[in-house]
Amino acid sequence: MKNKIQKEWKNFKNKVTKIYKDFRKNPKKSCLTFSNTVVETISNNTLFFVFVITNVFIGILLRYFTIHTMENLLLLKPILADIAIVLFLGGFNFFLKEKNRFLYLLIISIILTVICVINSIYYTFYTSFVSVSLIATSRYAVQVGDAIVENVMKPQDFVYILSPILLIITEIRLKRKQKKTKIDKEKRDTKKMITTFVGAGIVLLIFLMSLTPLEIGRYTKQWNREYIVMRFGVYAYQLNDIVKSIEPKLTSLFGYDKALKTFNDYYQDRPDEQTWINEYTGIFEGKNILVIHYESMQNLNIGLEFNGVEVTPTLNKLVKDSIYFDNFYSQVSVGTSSDTEFTFNTSLMPTNNGTAFVSYFNREYVSTPWLLRDKGYYTFSMHANNGSFWNRDTMHESLGYQRFFSKRDYDIDEVIGLGLSDKSFYRQSIEKLKEINEKNQPYYGTLITLTNHTPFDDVDKYGEFDVSLKVNEYNEETDEMEEVVYPYLEGTKLGNYFKSVHYADQALGEFIDALEQEGILDNTVLIIYGDHDARLPKADYRKMYNYDPETDSASACEDGDDTCVKIDANTYELLRKVPLLIYSKETKEKLHQTVSNVMGMYDVMPTLGNMFGFYNKYQLGHDIFNITDDNIVVFPNGNWVTNKLYYNSQNNSMLPLKETEISTDYIDECNRYAEELLNASNSTIVFDLIKKTRETKEAESDYIEEKALIEE
Repeated sequence: MKNKIQKEWKNFKNKVTKIYKDFRKNPKKSCLTFSNTVVETISNNTLFFVFVITNVFIGILLRYFTIHTMENLLLLKPILADIAIVLFLGGFNFFLKEKNRFLYLLIISIILTVICVINSIYYTFYTSFVSVSLIATSRYAVQVGDAIVENVMKPQDFVYILSPILLIITEIRLKRKQKKTKIDKEKRDTKKMITTFVGAGIVLLIFLMSLTPLEIGRYTKQWNREYIVMRFGVYAYQLNDIVKSIEPKLTSLFGYDKALKTFNDYYQDRPDEQTWINEYTGIFEGKNILVIHYESMQNLNIGLEFNGVEVTPTLNKLVKDSIYFDNFYSQVSVGTSSDTEFTFNTSLMPTNNGTAFVSYFNREYVSTPWLLRDKGYYTFSMHANNGSFWNRDTMHESLGYQRFFSKRDYDIDEVIGLGLSDKSFYRQSIEKLKEINEKNQPYYGTLITLTNHTPFDDVDKYGEFDVSLKVNEYNEETDEMEEVVYPYLEGTKLGNYFKSVHYADQALGEFIDALEQEGILDNTVLIIYGDHDARLPKADYRKMYNYDPETDSASACEDGDDTCVKIDANTYELLRKVPLLIYSKETKEKLHQTVSNVMGMYDVMPTLGNMFGFYNKYQLGHDIFNITDDNIVVFPNGNWVTNKLYYNSQNNSMLPLKETEISTDYIDECNRYAEELLNASNSTIVFDLIKKTRETKEAESDYIEEKALIEE
């Protein structure tokens, strides 16, 4: 077999040499001969070329349907990458007996189609592309299956089955034609296989020569998935993802030294203790802490009204008596709620593959619960869902929670959405909090709500809340002003979301009243944050901000119309901001204020640490009262936002937030900052470098002590 391949390769080289010489002698005749050869080759290998063309085409469609720009439809680089990979995969069919080739091509085509379908559905919900490492978390999708079907799946997600369908149709037609001719079903075609592989190699070489160092660097790092699919195509992304997904299992084999250097370079100048002091230093030291992890609560709800009725009357009241951060962003990746819990408690970012809660639960973290336990606090968490969901029962222990109250600790007496209603959850939690409060030990507790979770379809259980539009209009027939009702957001996902939010806000109000009545808030600081946005359609936002009652739809934004709110990819990202409130007797009396400097979830730990007297050397964020206007919030995909600018690193677009000149140096500096931060965070988690650094220091300390004893 080896000799046969060498012979075919030699014949191929001789043929290429002959074509080149013939072209130099007579270019016109050579071009005609070449075109005839191409036509003949395609006609003799119709099934193979249908396989190649259709699978490259669905790769193009995926980029267009997900990232939605003509640039991505026609970008040459990912097309070249797709062609090279599809040619390589398809080339093996010539090594098979002819009777088996169709089955092989069909199986590969189905695999590539499944890749496109899954990524298309996944992108709709997460604005990112799926990772093989998330197979471990796929069981969680079962519990939110309705949300996926109703909110995520679209007809376009199934256009990718075009590839296997056309392949089957082509095979049927070819078989009808081949009935008249005798085919050698046992024949293998090494020559065609080599030719295909060489063609794939040439295309791959052209593709590689077109890449910039920046593109290569981002491909190897994998933290900007959308960018990789845009530049490398979905198949190259998925191949790289497989490698990255098994990386945690192979840390002892490769990458450790580089990760350690990244870690040491990033943290080398960090002091072991807090070095700054401001007016908030230690103001809450020793007080109890209750954290409300508010499911899918977006900042746009605060202050919003429909027909004079507030969506969130409880939060609106709290805002006036709290330290309220109105320019606050969650920094979630594919782990959504679990990512928020992780970043809130560790000031580290979500990993670029998998989730910390599932893939890296056995790492050592410096977290808020652990640091408070060192100060004598009792730490606990409450969530009326299965403890295994997002691996919370294990990960909460790793984060330092001493007790996790899960579904088994609650009576599931009222179900709304995914599980126990917020009102029942709060009511039952009060009884548990009373017992904890009576022990006279400072405590840190996190309550994770559940009702306000997509798909927001239990409308009949949310209570009455009208999201129609009621206006007084003049009636010419009666010569009087009459109330006219327009549907507005009734029946939309966004409208149902506001109904759900209104219910969740009522539940929170009842909970705070109960805390007050039981005296629990006398020495307690209440921290409330939205864990992430509700992942709602852009079309609903367009309808909300640009409603045309006559057509019951969103009016089109015309050039020069300053009243029209354009909801593009960048403005949509900014709409996803969530609220953060710190409420206590002190804030109610004198410390209440609104903080509008941009702030991220990783800034919460250092901000609270300054207030409560704990410090984490490995925190990525900053005390917002120490950094103020100079802060930058980095997102897991490499995008970032400052007070001046939102920058989308996928397509290098930006949305200015202040009327100030933005230099390229400013953008380059922020991009470098974002990349260094993401690399440092990922290295810390994947390679468990906090633990390894501690062990190294302990070993060095033991060595010094032993040496001192010997010298004595």
